[in-house]
Amino acid sequence: MNGSGVYALLAVPFLLVALVLAVVAAVVADRRARTREDAARRRRVTAVTGVVAGVALLVMTIVFNNVIVTLRIVAYDPARITGLRIGAFPVEDLAYAIGAVLLLPSLWVLLDRDHRAELTTRPRPEPEDPR
Repeated sequence: MNGSGVYALLAVPFLLVALVLAVVAAVVADRRARTREDAARRRRVTAVTGVVAGVALLVMTIVFNNVIVTLRIVAYDPARITGLRIGAFPVEDLAYAIGAVLLLPSLWVLLDRDHRAELTTRPRPEPEDPR
Protein backbone atom coordinates (compact mmCIF):
# COMPACT_ATOMS: atom_id res chain seq x y z
CA MET A 1 0.00 0.00 0.00
CA ASN A 2 1.40 3.34 -1.00
CA GLY A 3 0.09 6.85 -0.90
CA SER A 4 -1.52 9.33 1.42
CA GLY A 5 -3.85 7.95 4.06
CA VAL A 6 -2.49 4.40 4.22
CA TYR A 7 -2.47 4.49 8.03
CA ALA A 8 -6.11 5.61 8.02
CA LEU A 9 -7.06 2.80 5.66
CA LEU A 10 -5.44 0.27 7.99
CA ALA A 11 -7.81 1.36 10.77
CA VAL A 12 -11.00 0.99 8.70
CA PRO A 13 -11.52 -2.80 9.19
CA PHE A 14 -10.90 -2.46 12.93
CA LEU A 15 -13.43 0.37 13.20
CA LEU A 16 -16.01 -1.50 11.13
CA VAL A 17 -15.79 -4.57 13.37
CA ALA A 18 -16.08 -2.38 16.48
CA LEU A 19 -19.09 -0.56 15.03
CA VAL A 20 -20.91 -3.77 14.06
CA LEU A 21 -20.30 -5.25 17.53
CA ALA A 22 -21.54 -2.02 19.15
CA VAL A 23 -24.80 -2.21 17.20
CA VAL A 24 -25.25 -5.90 18.06
CA ALA A 25 -24.52 -5.21 21.73
CA ALA A 26 -27.04 -2.36 21.78
CA VAL A 27 -29.75 -4.66 20.38
CA VAL A 28 -28.87 -7.41 22.86
CA ALA A 29 -28.88 -4.99 25.80
CA ASP A 30 -32.20 -3.55 24.72
CA ARG A 31 -33.77 -7.01 24.53
CA ARG A 32 -32.46 -7.93 27.98
CA ALA A 33 -34.25 -4.99 29.57
CA ARG A 34 -37.35 -6.07 31.45
CA THR A 35 -39.40 -2.91 30.78
CA ARG A 36 -39.32 0.12 28.50
CA GLU A 37 -38.38 2.33 31.44
CA ASP A 38 -35.54 -0.03 32.29
CA ALA A 39 -34.35 0.06 28.68
CA ALA A 40 -34.49 3.87 28.58
CA ARG A 41 -32.59 4.15 31.87
CA ARG A 42 -29.94 1.71 30.66
CA ARG A 43 -29.52 3.67 27.42
CA ARG A 44 -29.03 6.92 29.35
CA VAL A 45 -26.50 5.36 31.72
CA THR A 46 -24.67 3.72 28.83
CA ALA A 47 -24.53 6.96 26.86
CA VAL A 48 -23.22 9.02 29.78
CA THR A 49 -20.61 6.49 30.87
CA GLY A 50 -19.57 5.92 27.26
CA VAL A 51 -19.04 9.61 26.64
CA VAL A 52 -17.12 10.12 29.90
CA ALA A 53 -14.89 7.08 29.29
CA GLY A 54 -14.44 8.01 25.64
CA VAL A 55 -13.37 11.57 26.41
CA ALA A 56 -10.96 10.36 29.10
CA LEU A 57 -9.41 7.78 26.76
CA LEU A 58 -9.10 10.25 23.88
CA VAL A 59 -7.48 12.90 26.10
CA MET A 60 -4.99 10.38 27.48
CA THR A 61 -4.26 9.10 23.96
CA ILE A 62 -3.66 12.63 22.68
CA VAL A 63 -1.27 13.44 25.52
CA PHE A 64 0.62 10.13 25.34
CA ASN A 65 0.87 10.13 21.53
CA ASN A 66 2.25 13.67 21.54
CA VAL A 67 4.87 12.64 24.09
CA ILE A 68 6.06 9.54 22.24
CA VAL A 69 6.14 11.27 18.85
CA THR A 70 7.91 14.35 20.23
CA LEU A 71 10.52 12.15 21.93
CA ARG A 72 10.94 10.31 18.60
CA ILE A 73 10.03 6.95 20.12
CA VAL A 74 7.49 6.57 17.31
CA ALA A 75 7.69 8.08 13.85
CA TYR A 76 5.19 8.18 10.99
CA ASP A 77 6.10 8.17 7.31
CA PRO A 78 4.85 11.57 6.07
CA ALA A 79 3.94 10.04 2.71
CA ARG A 80 1.48 7.63 4.37
CA ILE A 81 -0.52 9.92 6.62
CA THR A 82 -3.46 12.13 5.70
CA GLY A 83 -1.58 15.23 6.77
CA LEU A 84 -3.96 16.23 9.55
CA ARG A 85 -2.22 16.36 12.90
CA ILE A 86 -3.15 16.85 16.54
CA GLY A 87 0.01 18.33 17.93
CA ALA A 88 2.79 16.06 16.77
CA PHE A 89 0.87 12.93 15.75
CA PRO A 90 -1.44 12.18 12.80
CA VAL A 91 -5.17 12.28 13.50
CA GLU A 92 -5.73 8.76 12.12
CA ASP A 93 -3.89 7.39 15.15
CA LEU A 94 -7.01 8.19 17.22
CA ALA A 95 -8.97 5.57 15.28
CA TYR A 96 -7.74 2.81 17.57
CA ALA A 97 -8.81 4.67 20.72
CA ILE A 98 -12.23 5.31 19.17
CA GLY A 99 -12.47 1.62 18.25
CA ALA A 100 -11.61 0.66 21.83
CA VAL A 101 -14.30 2.99 23.18
CA LEU A 102 -16.83 1.11 21.02
CA LEU A 103 -15.41 -2.38 21.41
CA LEU A 104 -14.83 -2.75 25.15
CA PRO A 105 -18.39 -1.98 26.35
CA SER A 106 -19.80 -4.02 23.47
CA LEU A 107 -17.82 -7.08 24.51
CA TRP A 108 -18.82 -6.45 28.13
CA VAL A 109 -22.49 -6.68 27.17
CA LEU A 110 -22.08 -9.63 24.82
CA LEU A 111 -19.93 -11.69 27.21
CA ASP A 112 -21.91 -10.90 30.38
CA ARG A 113 -21.57 -14.03 32.52
CA ASP A 114 -24.23 -13.08 35.05
CA HIS A 115 -26.89 -12.73 32.38
CA ARG A 116 -25.93 -16.00 30.69
CA ALA A 117 -26.06 -17.71 34.07
CA GLU A 118 -29.61 -16.40 34.62
CA LEU A 119 -30.70 -17.94 31.35
CA THR A 120 -29.06 -21.33 31.77
CA THR A 121 -29.26 -22.21 35.46
CA ARG A 122 -32.22 -23.78 37.16
CA PRO A 123 -33.26 -22.76 40.63
CA ARG A 124 -31.48 -24.83 43.23
CA PRO A 125 -33.55 -26.68 45.80
CA GLU A 126 -33.31 -25.38 49.33
CA PRO A 127 -30.83 -27.35 51.47
CA GLU A 128 -32.38 -29.65 54.01
CA ASP A 129 -32.24 -28.64 57.64
CA PRO A 130 -29.68 -30.96 59.35
CA ARG A 131 -31.58 -30.96 62.66
